[in-house]
Amino acid sequence: MNQQQTAVITGGAGGLGKALTARLIDEGWFVVVIDLPGPQLDQLCSDKAATMITAHACDLTDWQSVEQVCTQIITERPTIDLVIYNAGVTQLQPFGETQPATHRQIMDINYFGAIIVARHFLQALRMSQGTHLAISSVAGFAPLVNRTAYAASKHAMEGFFNTLRAEETPFGVHVLIAAPSFIATNAGGIADTPDGIARPGSATDAIDSMLADEAARIIVAGFHRKTRHILVGRIAKLAWLINRCSPTLYAYLMRRKIGQDQSKS
Repeated sequence: MNQQQTAVITGGAGGLGKALTARLIDEGWFVVVIDLPGPQLDQLCSDKAATMITAHACDLTDWQSVEQVCTQIITERPTIDLVIYNAGVTQLQPFGETQPATHRQIMDINYFGAIIVARHFLQALRMSQGTHLAISSVAGFAPLVNRTAYAASKHAMEGFFNTLRAEETPFGVHVLIAAPSFIATNAGGIADTPDGIARPGSATDAIDSMLADEAARIIVAGFHRKTRHILVGRIAKLAWLINRCSPTLYAYLMRRKIGQDQSKS
């Protein structure tokens, strides 16, 4: 009988993370969720799938806490076969209105929060010849107006994981990146935040938003195929194609659809 595989998901208690958690559990995985403390995290272990999941409260910007949680997970589980780096925040604000401290906060959560977790699970995934799966964004490979801090963090994330792939391939480890477009999970959540920071799915200027369950289905299917760059949704696919063929056309369409054309301001 095959041993049950274990997936670790950061930010797995809400939105896309919760949908990924549910889909993997449906496939028979044991899922370990890391997320901030709160009712969403508490609820995960109270339903009928409680025997297939454990939850750990952790702030990924607290590196000592991350080390303790990751060490505990490695001790408790026979193998770590998949780590999904989903935790993060979005930020909607033009650069001229964004404070330097906000840029640092976004990088601490979205970028450093991912690489510190990857560091702790590096050897475990080598032992299982498992998979690193980073949840990036369209903003990770193309410009996205009014999101300089967010786009910078996702570009950094993609640069890290693309390079990690080159280093880990000799160990039989896969490194995949998923790039969703807009996912409707926390609509309107940015409105009352002065620094523009909120949970993903909060953008008020989203185009053709998709449901978290559908995004999770595409991502997990891409994982099974070991697709290196998983484009999630119609907008992500169009953005990838247009930006590669004509960055100027992409920038024009993006400004027209999402923000004001700054060349006219």
